[in-house]
Amino acid sequence: MARKGCTVILIVLLSVLIGCQDVDRGRGQLIPQGRRQALGPAKVVDFTGTSEADIVEQMAVNRQAYYQGLELLAGYYMRTGNNMKLEWAQKELAALNTMPKYNYIIEAVTIPGNNKAIASIPEADDIYYDAEEMDKEAGTLPILKNENQLRLALAKYNDVIKKYPKSDKIDDAAYNAGVIYEYFKDYSIALLYFQRTYQWDPETPHPARFRAARILDQRLHRKDEALQLYQQAVKIEGQFDKYREWREYAEKRIRALQKVD
Repeated sequence: MARKGCTVILIVLLSVLIGCQDVDRGRGQLIPQGRRQALGPAKVVDFTGTSEADIVEQMAVNRQAYYQGLELLAGYYMRTGNNMKLEWAQKELAALNTMPKYNYIIEAVTIPGNNKAIASIPEADDIYYDAEEMDKEAGTLPILKNENQLRLALAKYNDVIKKYPKSDKIDDAAYNAGVIYEYFKDYSIALLYFQRTYQWDPETPHPARFRAARILDQRLHRKDEALQLYQQAVKIEGQFDKYREWREYAEKRIRALQKVD
């Protein structure tokens, strides 16, 4: 019985350690399977003095060119009946498919906090509603979520932000993206998206301040900033009855943090 108890404790400790190591690993920035960009031909470029965005864009072009080259090579060997080299190309393609590939541009960084969500743009609305549908299709139970589907939804939310920064849907897109990043334990990125939510629309209907304060408090341990933001959240978002539980949680944390101070 004692041995069984020790085994259970060991499993719990390992789960906690693995969870801690998984924080801010960029899991939300992994490019989802099934989302391939339409890019131009690869070329060698001197990037001295160029921006991160330029380098990332060219890297994405080269990455896709590599993939397409392998596909062409596999097709050639299939047509010519060279089974040995076909197997090599297929193995390399399979390895490339399973290798993690990141989206290095975080869209909430590229659009400044003083941007305002002011315009009704039908094209942005369409992308946003597509993203919402994908988000729902990913599932509701954390242990059963389809993570690739979540990344596809995340890419769509970021498309709204990138392509239509004046859309009145960008605060909604930022909030939903923040929730997904928080699920992936990319807490620093999630914090930025929640901050952008209320910066872009100070009257946003989402509990973005509450969520941002909780990340500052519980995940990033920036207690002074968390205290200030909890207080703002109670004053602004806490006035709505639908956020009663958030308000009660924030008030409890405010008392605890003030006591510590």
